[in-house]
Amino acid sequence: MRRGIDMVCLGLLFLSLGMAARSARGDDNQNQAAWDRLKKLSAGQQIQVVQNGAKSTQGTFRSVNDEAIVVNQAGGEQTIDRQSVVRVSTKGRGHRKRNALIGAGIGAGAGAGIGAASHTQTGNILLAASQGKLAAVCGAIGALAGAGIGAALPTGGWHEVYRAR
Repeated sequence: MRRGIDMVCLGLLFLSLGMAARSARGDDNQNQAAWDRLKKLSAGQQIQVVQNGAKSTQGTFRSVNDEAIVVNQAGGEQTIDRQSVVRVSTKGRGHRKRNALIGAGIGAGAGAGIGAASHTQTGNILLAASQGKLAAVCGAIGALAGAGIGAALPTGGWHEVYRAR
């Protein structure tokens, strides 16, 4: 009876060791696939590399191979070993012009609506003319304010490309 229990325990031990080895191989393959995504980056693209110990390097992407990534900084070129890389992120494209145009449109509409609503009396030609002018002026002021707010909104940001597993 004791021998049967020993065989079951030994079998479970080998099974768990086999699963652990398979899992480790799978992690290596996933990690390599994630590292290979760095090869799609363009030279000159803004990147940020976070290393072990939370050290961060920011600059432009130069190149990558299976052992390291090369980053251009103001002080020159820096090669960072793959083993020390925790995360690599790219700087997203900014959309300040787009946001300014959207803000201007929203501001113009809101300003014109407020200007038009501020005169509730109609019927007099002079009042109708002044109502239109007031709506136009308020619309222009709203467009300027909306464009400023839209341009001030943060855009781009960092997007993670690689994370060590």
